[in-house]
Amino acid sequence: MGAPKRAPNVVALGGGHGLAASLRALRRITPQVTAIVGVSDNGGSSGRIRDQFGVVPPGDLRMALAALCGDDEWGSTWARVLQHRFASDGDLNGHSLGNLLITALWEEEHDVVAALEWVARLLDARGIVLPLALEPLEIVAQVRDDEGHVNNVRGQVQVATTTGAIESVKLEPSNPAHCPQAVAAVQHGDVVVLGPGSWFTSVLTHFHVPEMSQALHDTTAKRILVLNLKAQQGETQGYSPENYLDVMIANYPDFRLDAVIADPSHVADPQRLEAACASMGAHLHFAPVAAAGSDQHDPELLASAYRSVFAHGSIGVWQ
Repeated sequence: MGAPKRAPNVVALGGGHGLAASLRALRRITPQVTAIVGVSDNGGSSGRIRDQFGVVPPGDLRMALAALCGDDEWGSTWARVLQHRFASDGDLNGHSLGNLLITALWEEEHDVVAALEWVARLLDARGIVLPLALEPLEIVAQVRDDEGHVNNVRGQVQVATTTGAIESVKLEPSNPAHCPQAVAAVQHGDVVVLGPGSWFTSVLTHFHVPEMSQALHDTTAKRILVLNLKAQQGETQGYSPENYLDVMIANYPDFRLDAVIADPSHVADPQRLEAACASMGAHLHFAPVAAAGSDQHDPELLASAYRSVFAHGSIGVWQ
């Protein structure tokens, strides 16, 4: 592969550990990375801060910032400090320093985007982190139980750990205050990456903010999906790799993908997966991306997969 004319402008959407894994890979291959992070977390330190201050939950934003820190001494130190979680018998127990720092800067700046920019500058982060919306969101899912009854389940933690089958999700409010910078990033990016991550509570929530959904459908960027390595207990219990695409096709029939990245050792039926990809217009790219002895994505291996996909004829970002 020849040297690229310029580094691609890549936008990664999601939340939690899945988005962090993608960002650690992407910052290795391009300096132009923007993370767009869901803001529906209602558990742990983030949930407590959300309830007390009315700010968007900072936990997934913190994780994205830490993932964009460099591997040098400055970056690795600040990433570790940002993730530091207090253990005490008092009110600070369970809070992470990064969550408190983001909240403090939000109070100072009265602007969550400005607060995240200040934290990124402090960390010398190799990219930009933006919230999906400027206000906290609530996930509401319709879940079918073992007896066939469909009930509403509210809250990200509750939906992620449900024992029933998720049939659909929505956000409240249904038309939230979106982040204009996040929408613009998708509209003007070269590549948009979805996944890996919690399918219903981190990845698909981006389709339920109207302005972001429109941008995802209309963008001229190449759209890449990174499949999870295993089904998530509760939320996607029993899912095969093609089931993720089945859900996307059923709920967003006009949405198209350009490429899907999957680890061949985690795919039982390659032909079924390839057919599901083809139905969305996507090229299936098999690559070993799992860390040794783990169900987590390895940053170096995922970075190599991204390089290959970006150079592929159907994507052509680096051609």
